[in-house]
Amino acid sequence: MIIRRPLHFCLFFVTIASACFAQEKNKLLFTDNWKFVLDSTSDYRKTDADDSKWRTLNLPHDWSIELPFDSTSPAGTGGGALRGGVGWYRKTFTLPVADKFKTFFIDFDGVYCNSEVWINGHYLGKRPNGYISFRYDLTTYLKFGDTKNVITVKVDNSKQPNSRWYSGSGIYRNVWLIKSNSVYTDHWGTYVTTPVVNEKKATVNIKTRFINSFDSGIPITISTSLLDANDKIIATNTIPNLKSGAFKETEQSFQVNNPQLWNIERPYLYKAVTRLSVNSKVVDEYTTLFGIRYFRFDADKGFSLNDKPVKIVGVCKFNITGVSGKL
Repeated sequence: MIIRRPLHFCLFFVTIASACFAQEKNKLLFTDNWKFVLDSTSDYRKTDADDSKWRTLNLPHDWSIELPFDSTSPAGTGGGALRGGVGWYRKTFTLPVADKFKTFFIDFDGVYCNSEVWINGHYLGKRPNGYISFRYDLTTYLKFGDTKNVITVKVDNSKQPNSRWYSGSGIYRNVWLIKSNSVYTDHWGTYVTTPVVNEKKATVNIKTRFINSFDSGIPITISTSLLDANDKIIATNTIPNLKSGAFKETEQSFQVNNPQLWNIERPYLYKAVTRLSVNSKVVDEYTTLFGIRYFRFDADKGFSLNDKPVKIVGVCKFNITGVSGKL
């Protein structure tokens, strides 16, 4: 049986703390000295492809905005009257021999669109969507010492129109090279919630996923400290001697007394620093910034943040039986 209740009897109450930013300790900006060519007819995926005449640039990059405005562009005015096409990016780099037993990833914050990636001629994958970040594991295919590595990215924005607004073309956000030990926190590996929040205290729960690609039987210690906005430690939770296997998820709980609540006027952020240790040696550090707050949606009273009414301001176009306007 389905019971239907009038909307004015429904009260939605949600208490959350959201992780707004997470940072691996060995995350290196990987945006300098890329080579680029706009070419829809050739194939440059092989490592020995000739890129000597390509343009050298730093990322982020949008090739469409560099082209002339064109009234015949298939992207139309919604796409800025600018053409797309197919672009190729390549970066050559070396890695020290001392890093031979590290784990390496490459993170793309945004590529528009239909990107394909190769490392030293090995295909890593395709990401059709242009508005989402993605990661590839480079570890198996890397070379160390004086031998050069070549990463190649093909970007295909030739099928137009494909957006309701100007999208641009290319690697339009930052790229990062991540270097980790064999035991490390997984990508976006922390999840922060606050099941209890009031003016006097808040309960903070942190789930952490980590990977052990070295020895699944080795004991691992996970220690997480909560810091306030002045980097003062306010709570610590340690779980020793975890038998992790290849993959493990743990949960740690903290109590924050007299919490500073996040709000629009004062977006106060706490910091969770998670450290993984093997044989008392820290092998990975992962930082997560988060805010503590609670909010309500009420059919009669509207939206409130930390029990204070807040107006949600927005615009919605509508067209009903030929009458158009804005709400």
